[in-house]
Amino acid sequence: MSPTKAKATTSKSAKASAKTAEKKAAKAAAKTAAKTADKTAAKTADKTAAKTADKKAAKTSARTPAKAPGVKYKPERLLTLLLAPTVSEKATQIADQHSQVVFRVMQDATKPEVKAAVELLFKVDVEAVRIANVKGKAKRFGAYSGRRRHWKKAYVSLKPGQEINFAQEG
Repeated sequence: MSPTKAKATTSKSAKASAKTAEKKAAKAAAKTAAKTADKTAAKTADKTAAKTADKKAAKTSARTPAKAPGVKYKPERLLTLLLAPTVSEKATQIADQHSQVVFRVMQDATKPEVKAAVELLFKVDVEAVRIANVKGKAKRFGAYSGRRRHWKKAYVSLKPGQEINFAQEG
């Protein structure tokens, strides 16, 4: 082998080893940069999460007024919960036989809310509440078919000796 060829091969291998060393150094630098970026990102994420939790707690405490002890529901909601008493043959028969009253109530009403509303409005003791979802009737007008609204009714059982009279004067 001639001396010029030997120089050429050593310089090629030196160049190749230098390139691989540069690549390894770049990879190592990228890894350390990624690790430090992850750590700082995690720290900032923890800080922002804590700040947002504090803000949410402050907003909810500012929005909801303090309730008196023992009061579960807002009186404004209870006053709008009962829509109307249901007057029908079935409702009258149930009232006579089982001392129950039937009301049409809001769609999102719950049993405890209905109980609290009846006790607040009519000053009676409620024993139990049963709720039924009534499906609206399907109606047609010529070729057009539609449906009446679904609604909810509540059967309110009164304790013995209690009575609600809707025909009161005054």
